[in-house]
Amino acid sequence: MTVGPPIPNSFPAASMPEPSSRLVWSLRDIEQRMGFRGSRFTRVNGLLSSLIAAAMTIAIYATLMVVEPNVYTDMLTERGFTPYVIVFFTIWSLVILMIKLSKLRLQRRALELDLIPEETGFVLSVATVDRVMDRLFQVSDDPKSFVLLNRVHIALSNLRNLGRVTDVGEILRSQADHDESTMETSYNAIRGLVWAIPILGFIGTVSGLSAAIGGFGKVLSETDDPAQLIDALKGVTGGLATAFETTLVALVAALAVQMLITFVKKREEEFLDECAEHCQRVIVNRLRLNQIETSD
Repeated sequence: MTVGPPIPNSFPAASMPEPSSRLVWSLRDIEQRMGFRGSRFTRVNGLLSSLIAAAMTIAIYATLMVVEPNVYTDMLTERGFTPYVIVFFTIWSLVILMIKLSKLRLQRRALELDLIPEETGFVLSVATVDRVMDRLFQVSDDPKSFVLLNRVHIALSNLRNLGRVTDVGEILRSQADHDESTMETSYNAIRGLVWAIPILGFIGTVSGLSAAIGGFGKVLSETDDPAQLIDALKGVTGGLATAFETTLVALVAALAVQMLITFVKKREEEFLDECAEHCQRVIVNRLRLNQIETSD
């Protein structure tokens, strides 16, 4: 009695992926594991990252409240509202980058999969494309959620539907350009945050200078008492501290985040280059063999 549909005899049993090595995106994606809708490829769920950043910001300021006040805690707690926003935006940026790194590690695992049968003389053609298509769904529950597998799936789908092997290389190059564009747009949110952080520092600078100079000008217009002028100068120095320390915090935070963005983006660009090389070696080279044999 048949208990289920037969497994396609596309690959020998020894090449079938073990359950532990199968790329189950719905279980291994970090956003999916946290109960949120996982964004495709290395894009990040904005709601999840903002909630994590908000919780971490609250935890940091709760800790600062019980720490003995010093020059560093004062820079974050006694300089108006802008340091609070700067800290939140900085942590939000860091959370986005950490999630992207986690998703990138998952994406890189697709490079370790064997998508083409290791058979001597195997040729990728219209007649054998279904074997590779079956393999994509054997090694992953959702190939379209992985950069490499999605690229191969699109190219092979066109090969199966159109039957023209000469178009596969062009399709792979076109999809590589699209993946690179997708990668660039995935950094739009964090670029906005990095842009906003120093702007907030300048806002703190302007507000601090405005408060200091305005208060001192008011005292000058109302009295000539040296004691009151000295007190007013103390207020000016406090306002200057707010102005310059807020800018310092913002610039240091923006520099740190920008350096991390450069590192993560470099890793992602290297991954896309490896995907292109992998497709050239595994897919396009097999098609060239097919073209030679066909011409003969």
